[in-house]
Amino acid sequence: MSQPEMAQQVAGPFPLSTLRHSTAHLMASAVQRLFPGVQFGFGPSINHGFYYDFDLEEPLTDKDLKKIEKEMRRIANKSPEIVCETLTRDQARERLAAGGQSYKVEALDLIPEGEAITFYSHGPEGETWGDLCEGPHIDSFKQDFHFKLLSIAGAYWRGDEKNPMMQRIYGTAFWTKEELTEHLEWLEEVKKRDHRRLGADLDLFSVHAEAGSGFVFWHPNLGTVRRCLEDMWWQEHNRGGYRPVYTPHVSREALFAVSGHLENYGDMMYAPMELDNLPYRVKPMNCPGHVLIYKNRGRSYRELPLRWAELGTVYRYERSGVVHGMLRVRGFTQDDAHIFCTADQLADEIAGVCKLVDTFMKTFGFTYKAYLATRPTENSIGEDEIWDKATVALQQAADKVGLELELDEGGGAFYGPKIDYKIQDALGREWQNSTIQCDFNLPERFDLTYTAPDGSPQRPIMVHRAILGSLERFVGVLTEHFAGKFPYWCAPTQVAVIPIREEQTEYCRGLADRLLAADMRVEAMLEPSHMNKKIKTAQKEQIPFMLIAGEREAEDGTVAIRRRGTREQEVVPFDDFLEMVKRLASTRSLELE
Repeated sequence: MSQPEMAQQVAGPFPLSTLRHSTAHLMASAVQRLFPGVQFGFGPSINHGFYYDFDLEEPLTDKDLKKIEKEMRRIANKSPEIVCETLTRDQARERLAAGGQSYKVEALDLIPEGEAITFYSHGPEGETWGDLCEGPHIDSFKQDFHFKLLSIAGAYWRGDEKNPMMQRIYGTAFWTKEELTEHLEWLEEVKKRDHRRLGADLDLFSVHAEAGSGFVFWHPNLGTVRRCLEDMWWQEHNRGGYRPVYTPHVSREALFAVSGHLENYGDMMYAPMELDNLPYRVKPMNCPGHVLIYKNRGRSYRELPLRWAELGTVYRYERSGVVHGMLRVRGFTQDDAHIFCTADQLADEIAGVCKLVDTFMKTFGFTYKAYLATRPTENSIGEDEIWDKATVALQQAADKVGLELELDEGGGAFYGPKIDYKIQDALGREWQNSTIQCDFNLPERFDLTYTAPDGSPQRPIMVHRAILGSLERFVGVLTEHFAGKFPYWCAPTQVAVIPIREEQTEYCRGLADRLLAADMRVEAMLEPSHMNKKIKTAQKEQIPFMLIAGEREAEDGTVAIRRRGTREQEVVPFDDFLEMVKRLASTRSLELE
């Protein structure tokens, strides 16, 4: 099932984002009508819908959403026109203060001098509701459109946990009822695939208040998936000429001062600890450690390029309001690697990383887009000339492999430009994923050199790159992408062996032993219970294959194969089945054929 908006055909008289922003205003006017004294935050359109933040004395419930929807329809029918006014700053402040809208007064102060200050209003006479807003909006609610309020959540004012907590209502709107229905069905599928829900159903992972928010505990089932990914990761990196390195989790704070992380990334780093009267930090990045390995001795141009890879666990402080299952965490393992090379080697090295990204994404059935992220306007280091050289090198490498790049102006890291990848999952959602970052700055800061053919010291170029991003986030996305139905090669349990009667127990035990000897992950369901109960258990656990054996199968050396998600059974010689699953494992096939 794909994201419905990706294939949207119906075009309204205004862009869909404009309709949704206007519907957010309609919702806010209904909330004010039903809950006098409410204070308003922001109410933008977003991907798939809209939201509005409210400061209310009482918590909202799902029953309130139905009341608000009803009131929205009444307001739209009684007075559908939307009117725009331009006010002076003083007029706007007076109007907002008179309505007791302190959040909006603060929002007014965020508008730069010289910009127009506009209010958009609608509603029946005596009930008119207006909002400080730059627009745009539709001109009237007379037009045919369809909406649904979806959920309630908490949100800090302006996203700062030091500010008051508000209540956020999410909703969506479309021009046609058919599109709304399709979108609501898509949302139901999203809920079914939620990795937190599947994590509980399939016993994959957990988080614990005793350990702290944002730290993931991998259970054996998901630990098996991770181990398969790690084995693939190392195999592909070995083929690509990478060598493994390992670096400490804790280093002196001074190291991160030299790298620039302390200055530019300090709010994401955990507080220092004192050891031997010196401040130490847990690492937020692996790159300073790789730099120290490079600097440990002199380097020659003959050694370059150096490709060093590490599955390194790092720690970053994420606000509690954004921590989310496995997708946003505080401790995670980054599939990190750094390349040290010469300027002449740079384009080829980046091109090699692009090919590696393509290999991994195709293995999991992901499509992707790539973006060229340029220098941020604030909090970046290094000279413009260096940034320009790095940006050109990234573009040249992409051209070399035929990778089309979209421009992400100002989206680079603080130390250099980068290529960012966004993958699209089975539901059509985009996820930030792989990254390739070209860095001329860290070699300068750490005074890294290599000896050129003429004997002169030269500065190497450093490429930072991650393919999966973090294992936690990638596996969380992967769980939703596959709806917990992992491909055979990385499934927690690959085969369930089920005897029809107790008399076939020894035959099934022998089948399980042969599968184990072939390095397959097997659950031999040999306990005395009904076959149908075992089948239901295997189905619930999303095991790719069930091998069912009765008297005839035991006599003939065959098995009845039942594939995940089907009721059909196919009787084949066990040796044929064994050859098939060996092929599925070696090719990392996404299919069960």
